[in-house]
Amino acid sequence: MAQLRDEYSLFESQNAVILVIGPEGRAAFARYFEDNELPFVGVPDPSHSVLKLYGQEVKLFKFGRMPAMVIVDPAGIVRFAHYGHEMSDIPKNQDVLDSLQAINQEGSW
Repeated sequence: MAQLRDEYSLFESQNAVILVIGPEGRAAFARYFEDNELPFVGVPDPSHSVLKLYGQEVKLFKFGRMPAMVIVDPAGIVRFAHYGHEMSDIPKNQDVLDSLQAINQEGSW
């Protein structure tokens, strides 16, 4: 999440709202956000209900939830999805920003 925090203004410039959903309970999640000075919204999901909706994988031998990044447009349509196969498998910010820019240029919603 640090890579998103470090370039947060670039995501804002593409009208993106970053919403991080994590497996921790409310108190632990809030503490993590505070400790890491994360400027975006975090939603605790200890029951994994959101994880299941979006098909995010859990691999117990690889530390739990695999990273996933999904871009949902204002109409609620998934426009980009990346499901990591290990904890370090996350898309580069520039790739996500390029996708956001293309979506914004389409303006199809």
